[in-house]
Amino acid sequence: MVLETKELKMKRCLEGVGLRCFLKDGTMAALQAQKFLLIFDFDETIINENSDDSIIQAAPGKQLPESIRQTFREGFYNEYMQRVLKYMGDQGVKMSDFKAVYEKIPLSPGMSDLFQFLSKHQEHFEIILISDANMFGIECALKSAGVYTLFRKIFSNPSSFDKKGYFTLGPYHSHSCQRCPANMCKHKILTEYLTERSQEGVRFERVFYIGDGANDFCPSTAMKSSDVAFPRKGYPMHQLILEIQKNQPGTYQATIVPWDSAVEVCCYLQEVLKKKC
Repeated sequence: MVLETKELKMKRCLEGVGLRCFLKDGTMAALQAQKFLLIFDFDETIINENSDDSIIQAAPGKQLPESIRQTFREGFYNEYMQRVLKYMGDQGVKMSDFKAVYEKIPLSPGMSDLFQFLSKHQEHFEIILISDANMFGIECALKSAGVYTLFRKIFSNPSSFDKKGYFTLGPYHSHSCQRCPANMCKHKILTEYLTERSQEGVRFERVFYIGDGANDFCPSTAMKSSDVAFPRKGYPMHQLILEIQKNQPGTYQATIVPWDSAVEVCCYLQEVLKKKC
């Protein structure tokens, strides 16, 4: 008996994306569409870098002065990035410079395979993105990767270019969550979205969340045992889940499927669809 390697198993999963159901008499039946909500983070999830760090490549000398870096305060990263962007504007960095950086940021391992799978099975998934980056950067990166139209909605910090050509950034909202940065609580965004869709008559069979950061842990606590959290292995979201499972057993409800490559997420979703037959 020949055992499959992890790589061969992943390849076989990807090759099996065409799903068919057969009745007892051998005739093929259509696979009934099932709606799942799939939520993506952006930085170090869809892309393999922190985009706020990446854009520093467009700054003079590809670095920030110490006077700017010393203004960072934990929990107020959005305000810090506002100062960073003003400095870069003062140095003559233009929209085209930022755009070029965002378009070149590489996708995380296996992410292109996952997007290919999702594009073939869009009828089963409602896909949204919740990110503490900014709208301009996310749209540039997703359009460059050819996957922008997969997303029903993108939640991120508002950004634009003012009359002087400066890249401006604002907070997404205000909230009372003690775990999250002052400008965004993803838990609040997710629960409000679920309520909104419910009022519109849409109820999801299951919720899937793909993330990496500490701010992705907070929304994952709103998920049920039938839902699935996909934390990137070894990143803060994964570490926080492991901590709460150890220190407060039973309080974290979602099923956990850690990933190194998004192909692992793809294979899991593949099996979910197969079980619908």
